[in-house]
Amino acid sequence: MPETTRFAPSPTGWLHLGHAYAALFAAEQADGGRFLIRLEDIDATRARPEYEEAIFEDLAWLGLSWEKPVRRQSDHFEDYRAALGQLEAKGLLYPCFCTRREIRDEIARAGNAPQGPDGPLYPGTCRHLDADERQKRLASGDAYALRLDVNQALQLIDTPLTFTEISRGEITADPSIFGDVVLARKDTPASYHLAVVVDDALQGITLVTRGEDLLSATHLHRLLQHLLGLPVPRWHHHRLITDETGKRLAKRDDARSLKSLREAGWTPNRLCQELGI
Repeated sequence: MPETTRFAPSPTGWLHLGHAYAALFAAEQADGGRFLIRLEDIDATRARPEYEEAIFEDLAWLGLSWEKPVRRQSDHFEDYRAALGQLEAKGLLYPCFCTRREIRDEIARAGNAPQGPDGPLYPGTCRHLDADERQKRLASGDAYALRLDVNQALQLIDTPLTFTEISRGEITADPSIFGDVVLARKDTPASYHLAVVVDDALQGITLVTRGEDLLSATHLHRLLQHLLGLPVPRWHHHRLITDETGKRLAKRDDARSLKSLREAGWTPNRLCQELGI
């Protein structure tokens, strides 16, 4: 069945073998439907034009084609602000003024802090601030993050949330595993979690393909879709490409970039053989 899929890299470094696998996987899963590229460039401090240009060069070298224009997250901040406004109107957001160090210290004092997919959960310190204190700190210009009050959000759900994962079947979502997750910051209108949910809906994505390391994030994304009244796609989480030690490839490790492989004389066929596809 034709699908609408997407490959959504961040232009913050050179693409590597893992990205090549993810892009080829997404294009194949489109099955004659629509294959889209999206640039997740909200982090303006790390995004670079040369990386963006290299992304298109690498994908074209792989033999991929995609619809234009490409969606850049940095062009659509109003979409994310609108989503935050919906959540705020439901009373589901609160400003968090805690620094990372303060959070670490609070977790250490608590002892056995609940654990989530990304480590210890936020202890909820700022959830208990009264309205006057919040307004005082906002007016003073303090840095803050906007967190989702997940317990309040779950009160709005009267039936279990489920999602379909192609290789695993129907899964019941457990959005509480991330705790009160950050959805935006004072100077950044969206986190990855909020932006990806909004983008997938606006682009009409019917099948989300991504690495299996993001399977846990789907539990939270399913909640956000419900709260924002967005359509629910299906998901297909693929295997991760690792190095000879079993470590997942990452940009920060300068791991076998496609740029360097091309310059070394690799062909797309050799790359596919290396990836086992």
